[in-house]
Amino acid sequence: MNHADEPWRQFLCRACGLIYDEEKGDPDSGLAPGTRFDDIPDDWVCPLCGVIKADFEPYEPVAPGSVSTCAVVALPRTSQCGVVVVGAGSAGWGVVEALRALDRCVPIMLISACDADRYHKPELSIALSRGTEPAALVRESAGQAARRLGVALLTETFVTGISPVLKQLRTTRGTLHYEHLVLAQGARAQVPDPLPAELCWRINDLAGWTGLYRRLKEGVRHVAVVGAGMVGCELAEDLVRAGHAVTLISTHEQPLAGLLPPRAGARLRNGLAALGVNYLGPTQIRRLSASGKGTRSIETFDGRMLEADEVVVAAGLQTDPRLARSAGLAFERGIVVDPATLRTSADGIYALGDCISLNGSPCRFIEPIARQASVIAHSILGRKYEPYTHRAPVIRLKTRVLPIVVHGMPDVNGHWQVLEETGDYLCMQQWFDGQPVARLEIGKAVQQLAA
Repeated sequence: MNHADEPWRQFLCRACGLIYDEEKGDPDSGLAPGTRFDDIPDDWVCPLCGVIKADFEPYEPVAPGSVSTCAVVALPRTSQCGVVVVGAGSAGWGVVEALRALDRCVPIMLISACDADRYHKPELSIALSRGTEPAALVRESAGQAARRLGVALLTETFVTGISPVLKQLRTTRGTLHYEHLVLAQGARAQVPDPLPAELCWRINDLAGWTGLYRRLKEGVRHVAVVGAGMVGCELAEDLVRAGHAVTLISTHEQPLAGLLPPRAGARLRNGLAALGVNYLGPTQIRRLSASGKGTRSIETFDGRMLEADEVVVAAGLQTDPRLARSAGLAFERGIVVDPATLRTSADGIYALGDCISLNGSPCRFIEPIARQASVIAHSILGRKYEPYTHRAPVIRLKTRVLPIVVHGMPDVNGHWQVLEETGDYLCMQQWFDGQPVARLEIGKAVQQLAA
């Protein structure tokens, strides 16, 4: 199809918010700059969350000065709000978008502990090697988004308590009354006990990433990454590709031990080593301290000593239980919600995204958020909707040295079987209780298929 005379277009991933720009393409997944969206193969997937091309929709960027001026971007004169959303990440803004798609008039207030700018969180673990500046990660400023969507916005505001009986929200800017409350507070990075928080970077939001970015701009650094899960492995590769020395410290023999069988984990470890990542594992940190040279001294329980300029913790996430407990909400590794409606144990309160627990398990993936937001919006507005059905998302590790795709959710008690194995490709399937529960592919062929 000839598009030579047409302007460049952009397309929005409805699941994670990534924008595909025809002019820039997506070279990492095989789409050269100038690749029109119509010319992309139908089996192409979002490089951040893994949904297919059909889940993208045309996107019109907000032009400066074109936003509506009718929205309130401050505390309104009345403290009575229709819908209050706590949290301005993908989940919080996703609920606002879903509500506005159904109703342009319902009063909405969004409360954020940060500046609430909109950005793609999954890009944080691949941005350094691309030379991306912090400002370039922001897709839309908080003010622009608030005016465009007609919502009241409270930034740099902390919620200190919830009273479901009175339908009150206590904040550092006063007490608010709500009709419906949506908790989208996310999850915070875990910091193991031996690691003083003030000596570590946590790359769980744009502010944390920006701080590390500024330090790394000063010159080549030796960075110790603690934790070899998805984020830890992606960051380790990104840092090495950006020119820094990296030591990846794990309590396991192989990276991604909770997701990959040893056969696949060994391939990933070897791939990272070939790239220049120094993998230490299994080992545990006994002590982390600041040295007189401005570096960090790391001592492990097996007697190793390591000096690093920076330490990044990627040891998993946990939901802060404080708000849930102040409201008397059921809590089990996250805010417990009804699997079909996403209602919490208190009337009028919903939750979604990283902070929730479904059947005792945290739900910390980007792909389900859009569906969760839609269910909550329909329920709040009294519209008919299909109940939320959780399904295991496709997991795609953004390690270019060795792409990995996992379908389904592996079970710790499952049995892995090799389906195909070559020098640069491995395909395995896991069985549990006589049923296939997961399938993984690792290697160059995965990248070729995605392209």
